Amino acid sequence: MSRPPEDRGGELRALFFESASELLQSLNEAGLELESRPADEDVIRRVRRAVHTLKGDSAACGFHKLSELAHELEDVLTSQIAHARGADFAELVLTAADSFGTMLTAYQRRAEPPAVEALHAMIRKLLNEPASPKALGPVLPQLPAQFVWTEYEQLMISEAVHRGETVYNVALRIDPNSLMRAAAFQLIRNVLHGSGTVIALRPEDNVAAATVEIVEAALASSQPEERLLQRCRIPSIVSDVRLERASTAETPDHELLGDLLEAQAAKSIAGAAETTESGAAANPSTSGSAATAVAESTLRVDAARIDAVMNLVGELIIGKSMLNRTLTEFDQKHSRDPLRAKLADAMAFQARILDELHKCVLKIRMVPVEQLFRRFPRVVRDVAKQCGKDVALELSGQNTDLDKSILDGLSEPLMHLVRNAVDHGIEPAGERLTAGKPARGTVYLNAYHQGTQVVIEVRDDGRGMDPARLRTQAVEKGILKLEEAQRLTDQDTLNLIFESGFSTAAEVTEVSGRGIGMDVVRTVLDRLKGTVHVSSQRGRGTTIQLRAPLTLASIQTLLFRVGGRLFAVPLSSVVEITRITAPEIHRIDQREVLRLRDQILTLVRLDHLSRLRSIDTQPVRKKHFVIVIGAAEKRFGLLVDSLVGEEELVIKALPAEIVSSDLVSGASILGDGTVVLILNVPAVLSRASRGTPLGAIA
Repeated sequence: MSRPPEDRGGELRALFFESASELLQSLNEAGLELESRPADEDVIRRVRRAVHTLKGDSAACGFHKLSELAHELEDVLTSQIAHARGADFAELVLTAADSFGTMLTAYQRRAEPPAVEALHAMIRKLLNEPASPKALGPVLPQLPAQFVWTEYEQLMISEAVHRGETVYNVALRIDPNSLMRAAAFQLIRNVLHGSGTVIALRPEDNVAAATVEIVEAALASSQPEERLLQRCRIPSIVSDVRLERASTAETPDHELLGDLLEAQAAKSIAGAAETTESGAAANPSTSGSAATAVAESTLRVDAARIDAVMNLVGELIIGKSMLNRTLTEFDQKHSRDPLRAKLADAMAFQARILDELHKCVLKIRMVPVEQLFRRFPRVVRDVAKQCGKDVALELSGQNTDLDKSILDGLSEPLMHLVRNAVDHGIEPAGERLTAGKPARGTVYLNAYHQGTQVVIEVRDDGRGMDPARLRTQAVEKGILKLEEAQRLTDQDTLNLIFESGFSTAAEVTEVSGRGIGMDVVRTVLDRLKGTVHVSSQRGRGTTIQLRAPLTLASIQTLLFRVGGRLFAVPLSSVVEITRITAPEIHRIDQREVLRLRDQILTLVRLDHLSRLRSIDTQPVRKKHFVIVIGAAEKRFGLLVDSLVGEEELVIKALPAEIVSSDLVSGASILGDGTVVLILNVPAVLSRASRGTPLGAIA
């Protein structure tokens, strides 16, 4: 049964918005490349292809204003303008990406797209204003050839390059004094065929050549460039020649496509041989099946569907726990029953398959952090330009994988950190030169795995932060009293930048200064069950580390009981476990502390601080377990009644009306139906360090 037209239209629009975001990202990257290499033909062709694709796709979805704007932009995307007006051309591409993004956002919200007068004005300026003679000077010898080949021709060029042949893009201007252009074109064609293998040719015949000034060709030749240039300069026929190496993307996708084409060709030949006797004709659709196979090897799936599968896998894990408990009870009552061994084997097999299924679903949710890093070169460029600074961005660890939901959650905090690094961290060029640094500042973005966490670092080589100045500003803004500020360590002082309303900016600008950005960073990391750590050296720069779990789907936990209730804490946060007696607990500044190997450890009692009502009828214990929990550089001890053991838990989010405290990040269900509350370690640590009373858990 076919779906209604409106359903197909909605699906088409969803695919369009997804592909359009990738096209806009490619435009941003191309614009940044054009700023440093304005004459790069490959980048210019990439821009033209992206705009052309956006024009066609938007027209197919009924977004005519966007399609018309893209069509208008195509008129100015020429090599001549790019060579003559390099800086303006790059700015045009970046402005076009912003304008397209604004219009796409309006279309997604089903609103009227805004008028993008700035882009229209830039297009008119580049089309109507002549380039300065200084700019045109070095460009005159360059022929305005585009070398836009079809996909088949590009594939043939790639195949020739992979075979080790040298492929040239050749442009020849027919002498304007030539009276017989068709004959001139035929002579050019003969010279090209005599110089190598002609893969592509524009125009393709003598009739079209009568009105064409420039002949373009893709030529595979073993002759040196000097020899080719000499052969192509035909007296009285060719007035100018341009010769350059043809580019090709040597990627695994290309190799896969080549393998598929060879396999498809072999299959077609075998099929034709089998049907020769019956006289059956070859199926014309098979020629495109190889490309179709490549396209279909990647499947776009909505994240909600993957989450639904992950939720079902979580239910299966709970079911596995229930079966294990049932099998244990069966073993205790019927230890000699012959069915016991069969049930144990079946359970082991089911557990192994379920573990593999769980890992596969988790891998599906994993994406490289490169998807997030790709947007920051444009951010650094825009903020640096706005602040009048020269700043470079260096990326590393782009292939580090983490959960898609974690990646999306880290987007906003990283945006604040990168903008602050450029605005606050990097000094102006004059100040850097005075300090013996290079005029260009650098911001570093790095990602790597550490245990069950992913670490993303934002580092700059700027002026760093002065703890004394931070204390003074905290007192001036009323965040701390003078006595409290004087008691702070340097590390605690650096953490003041995450307080709401605190800012190191001297004045409020469009970039920063309102004191809300860094507060958002800590809030988001707490929600993601992660931590943020800042370190800084005066004159050397600042490093901020974001630590987040690889996934929020399931975690390894340590189960314990307090007041007869069952709790869990992430195993990655547990430093060690010890047992103590009541006399070993001391009180300092109205806090309970423990002396552990010459270090003072703050103790936290959930049953006291969270007003947890005990349901335990057992007598008061003489000894207690202390779970030493660490987050970043801080430690505290969690006083518990008993330990239950380790368990992999599938996290279930709890509605806000059920949990009245942020100290609980979620819950899980054991095999016997027991509900386990999972502690939010960063929130507990934050409350304990500030000395404020903890709210009720449930």
